[in-house]
Amino acid sequence: MPTTTLTAVSLAARAEEVLGMARKAERGRSASTIQGGRGHLLRQTLLALVADRSLGEHETHGEASLQVIIGSVVLTSGDLVIEARAGDLISVPAARHVLSARTDAVVLLTIATPHDQPPSDTSPR
Repeated sequence: MPTTTLTAVSLAARAEEVLGMARKAERGRSASTIQGGRGHLLRQTLLALVADRSLGEHETHGEASLQVIIGSVVLTSGDLVIEARAGDLISVPAARHVLSARTDAVVLLTIATPHDQPPSDTSPR
């Protein structure tokens, strides 16, 4: 019988670390997978963007949500525009979309990928 390991992650501390890396990065963004990854059905990644930067138009394979940990962001998909700030949770549409930071921001991206779909590439571009 497989054993289960329980772990706790301080999202606040990890978010500050990832934001610090984004502030030093030429493109003003950084990411760190905190759970799952390739080969897993569930992946959780902290994404940091400095103010006025964005992740270009892309799509996510599988169901996804964004929880804003620090700052405020705007998610745009076609005519749909969702503004969110720390503490808000956004369901990511199953269509092409753009994530933009209004302020320095960190979001927790959670993606559940069905077995029959390829894993999403959430690496910063």
